Amino acid sequence: MSDPYSGGCACGAIRYNISDEPIFMNDCQCRDCQRMSGTGHGSYITFPSRATVRLNGEASHFDMVGDSGNVKTGSFCAKCGSPVYMTFAAMPELFTIHATSLDDPTRYKPQAVHYVMRGYIWDHLDPSLPKFEKMPP
Repeated sequence: MSDPYSGGCACGAIRYNISDEPIFMNDCQCRDCQRMSGTGHGSYITFPSRATVRLNGEASHFDMVGDSGNVKTGSFCAKCGSPVYMTFAAMPELFTIHATSLDDPTRYKPQAVHYVMRGYIWDHLDPSLPKFEKMPP
């Protein structure tokens, strides 16, 4: 196993350390992710089990209903407003972090782009990545 994935919010009130390898890294251009990131897409790293996540600090949460009808919960720092992680009601074992919350964001290596149907011409993503109109099956 490589070094743990560590990071947190901009002010340091929320910190995480994940001792597992990610199962997926992706960019998402859905409207929810655009709004959360304040730009054309969100970049995420998903881990297979919450059991390997050590989380310190108190996050604030809000629920969104995705195009699938499933609830996803965004978690952010109430002090600085930084988005830090997401969880999904339909897949409760998964834990997804915002790539820019990493202490070392260069560890992020996107594998695909989701919801390109909602993307903007000005949001230039790696053209070599597989792209999906919505979520892949």
